[in-house]
Amino acid sequence: MEEHDWLARRFEGHRTHLRAVAYRMLGSLNEADDAVQEAWLRLSRAGGEDVDNLGGWLTTVVGRICLDMLRSRKSRHEDPVGAQLPDPIIGHEGGIDPEHEILLADSVGLALLVVLDTLDPAERLAFVLHDMFALPFDEIAPIVGRSPGATRQLASRARRRLQGSPTVPDSDLNRQREVVDAFFAAARDGDFDALVSVLDPDVLLRAEGGAAPAGTSRSLRGAAMVANQALMFRQTGIGAVPRPVLVNGAAGMLVTKDGVPQTLFAFTVVNGKIAEIDILADPDRLASLDFEPLG
Repeated sequence: MEEHDWLARRFEGHRTHLRAVAYRMLGSLNEADDAVQEAWLRLSRAGGEDVDNLGGWLTTVVGRICLDMLRSRKSRHEDPVGAQLPDPIIGHEGGIDPEHEILLADSVGLALLVVLDTLDPAERLAFVLHDMFALPFDEIAPIVGRSPGATRQLASRARRRLQGSPTVPDSDLNRQREVVDAFFAAARDGDFDALVSVLDPDVLLRAEGGAAPAGTSRSLRGAAMVANQALMFRQTGIGAVPRPVLVNGAAGMLVTKDGVPQTLFAFTVVNGKIAEIDILADPDRLASLDFEPLG
């Protein structure tokens, strides 16, 4: 029992880091927790007496677990309208809950997780473990069953996929908020030109399950198209109250009705313009999110 408690204490010292790895790999908080728990079960069965670098050992174990989960997810994926948005982390304007801060290090915004979801599972693992957690390629290679050189190429391909995608918002959160507030003010007033003025010409809007009004697309690109959809969405918002929030550390908006969350808007503001909008209004997913930090 003493040995088990000793091992458990050592594991708990790495839990937050392991959860951060799994969240970047899976984009799901619940699945990340499952992966970390499975890593603990494997450690408790194997024992840690012969492990010199427990943190590195656990990171590779979590990587293997996440890779298997991603491959399983891909093999059973049958959703014809596209993958669901990653789990957002919600915070109030004063900041993200300390428990979540490490999950969002290195600008892990929702837009970045969306792009990571488009990668092949092995590419995603190589990129996350090397570029985000500085694990050497010779330690990643056995996880994906490739040579270190081939693993390096996996990460390189992932990097090229990420280049040009507006995944990192402007660092000035106050400026982000000004742009988002201007977007909502223009939508409220029905001002098409003002909407277009705060949107990047190539802005991308993604909406998951129920977020878009009936008859509208779940994915739109271009300032005029997105502005028109914002005006259509406005018509369905009678009695709705927008509340400023942080979504993965960036300016967002939570729309509630009678105190119940209805729609979550996540924005990626780049060079003072809205480059991406992610909308989540699926009732089941909203009900599963942690709004407790909002008070």
